[in-house]
Amino acid sequence: MAIDVIDEKLLSVLQENARISISELSKKINLSLSAVSERLKKLENNRVIVQYTAILDPTEMEKNIAAIVMFSFEGDGSQDEVIKYIENNDCVLSCSRVAGNWDYIVKVCAKNQSALQETFDAIKRLRGVVRFSSMVLLDDIKIRYSVPPVATK
Repeated sequence: MAIDVIDEKLLSVLQENARISISELSKKINLSLSAVSERLKKLENNRVIVQYTAILDPTEMEKNIAAIVMFSFEGDGSQDEVIKYIENNDCVLSCSRVAGNWDYIVKVCAKNQSALQETFDAIKRLRGVVRFSSMVLLDDIKIRYSVPPVATK
């Protein structure tokens, strides 16, 4: 779907505050209520807007430590087992299959070091995992939850 400069502005405002009312949104981008509603519906139907969400503070949810985990498979390791573990583990914030020295890179969070070690151990026990490395995160310099909107037409 082609994104024009009005859609770009609308998306930028929504990324700052997805709870903004249609009325406020229409004022900010200088467009009628019905035009804003139509554009939103079109952006949602074309999956430009995938979801509206609340971003929670990890420390308020008692997730006080985070780490990046990298691991690789060998032999008859079951990637289905890994995917099932990842999908069913609330400690996993993101998981990407990658090219290079590792097969997966996972960002995890935990209440404390002990819980983090349990997560590490669970990953190491997955069938076929032969290489494992982790790095505890000290501070987040930048986190973006979505790509910035860019007009394409």
